[in-house]
Amino acid sequence: MTYNVTPNNSSLDYLNIKDAKVHWNLSPDELAQISVDKNMAQKADNGAISVNTGEFTGRSPKDRFIVKDSVTNDAVWWGDVNIAFDSNKFDKLYDKVTNFLSNKELYARDAYVCADPNYKMNLRVITEYPWSSLFAHNMFLRPSEEELKNPSPEWTIVCAPSFMANPEEDGTRQHNFAILNFERKIALIGGTGYTGEIKKGIFSALNFILPHQKNVLSMHCSANVGKDGDTALFFGLSGTGKTTLSADPDRKLIGDDEHGWSDNSVFNFEGGCYAKVIDLSEEKEPDIYRAIRPGALLENVTFKNGNEVDYESSKITENTRVSYPLYHIDNTQDPAVGPQPKNIFFLTCDAYGVLPPISKLSPGQAAYHFISGYTAKVAGTEAGLTEPKTTFSACFGGPFMLLHPGVYADMLSKKIRESGARVWLVNTGWTGGAYGTGNRMSLKHTRSVITAALNGELDNVEYYTSDIFNLQVPKTCPNVPSEILNPRNTWADKDKFDETARNLSKQFNANFAKFEDGSTEETLSGAPSVK
Repeated sequence: MTYNVTPNNSSLDYLNIKDAKVHWNLSPDELAQISVDKNMAQKADNGAISVNTGEFTGRSPKDRFIVKDSVTNDAVWWGDVNIAFDSNKFDKLYDKVTNFLSNKELYARDAYVCADPNYKMNLRVITEYPWSSLFAHNMFLRPSEEELKNPSPEWTIVCAPSFMANPEEDGTRQHNFAILNFERKIALIGGTGYTGEIKKGIFSALNFILPHQKNVLSMHCSANVGKDGDTALFFGLSGTGKTTLSADPDRKLIGDDEHGWSDNSVFNFEGGCYAKVIDLSEEKEPDIYRAIRPGALLENVTFKNGNEVDYESSKITENTRVSYPLYHIDNTQDPAVGPQPKNIFFLTCDAYGVLPPISKLSPGQAAYHFISGYTAKVAGTEAGLTEPKTTFSACFGGPFMLLHPGVYADMLSKKIRESGARVWLVNTGWTGGAYGTGNRMSLKHTRSVITAALNGELDNVEYYTSDIFNLQVPKTCPNVPSEILNPRNTWADKDKFDETARNLSKQFNANFAKFEDGSTEETLSGAPSVK
């Protein structure tokens, strides 16, 4: 890959950034070295560089705004997730940021998102820090040399971590902000060095543009494809095994986080991975571990024995991260596009132990569980947590969905019917009792139920309908003991199981109440029955 290509029109005056010293499309090695030379980064013994993102080691959801304008006014699902920002305030804040960046040394990068050329969207990323540009290189798709000579950016990201807003004057909540402007096609980020704001800003934009304007379902999921061209999607919140289960030596990885589903394809939005590294080991996550090499960017990790990364340490944050390009992984699909999916897996870590290892969902149930986005956190995953905590995130990516979740769910149901894709709910959590009494589901058994679904081995077996959640559950599955397929059978106290299942179903329905007005009858029919 060729780097250091300066576009024919290399001035940033059109962005109102004047007299800046701009480094265009630098290579990962150059950006890493500059970061080290400027004492912004430390080089690890594996060749990657590590940075400290400062005050913010994660996203700040309450400081993510959407400019309310003619494009967004009647379409965005406004509220606590999608917070409106005044258009005039944005213009004034943008001018302040670009004036702040004028006369500085900056890093510019041309990139794009959406691996399917029919939906390609060109980006220009302007960053104050060299390592922010390295992150953009890793996470976005990389143009050819010819494309870099005459780029035509559609969206622009301006990232100024050291600029601090004045809330009273600028209309922000505090000094940091991440604002999307759909009329001007700008993502404006300031006051935070956390690079995830760059990635999730564009993901949020695509979650509006693709479904609302291009009839493409945007998804927070991983995807892989088999040798026969059968695509599988894996939805799941943190801790459900999404990354682990989509990494399969017999299937090529399309991507691990953000995808679109068009009439003809499933395609990755990104060109890289942004993975958590807390407690990382080669044994547990070999692909991620081996991808951390020169060109990778570690965030907020600490070191031991000099420059050896201490993956067990959460001294700075539990949310330690690494970004790396997809080409750091061997078994990937190139280009990152696959045919329409044949199987869709909703992964949940049910710490209450009442959901079966695998069950088949109807289109209505699929829409209901998609909007619900359920999992349960357990002790050790969140400070002060001593018992299971129910977690719902709409469409398995609530903080990034700009439209009403029912819009995405209706699109999913329609695509399931048109494609004939099978949808499975997979419990990677507890069996034989809830957390503290039962045991974590065997990874071997989870892989077996997924393999059986992928191979069509669950198509012709006998099913039963579970109580309360009304799920279609196979009575047999290759390489899985039949007795664990019915979770009630694994509990010593059957009455306690029934009580726990009823309580969880009530939480599902209470959570779903806020989505009922924008949901179809088919979706509502997928709800559990509370007895």
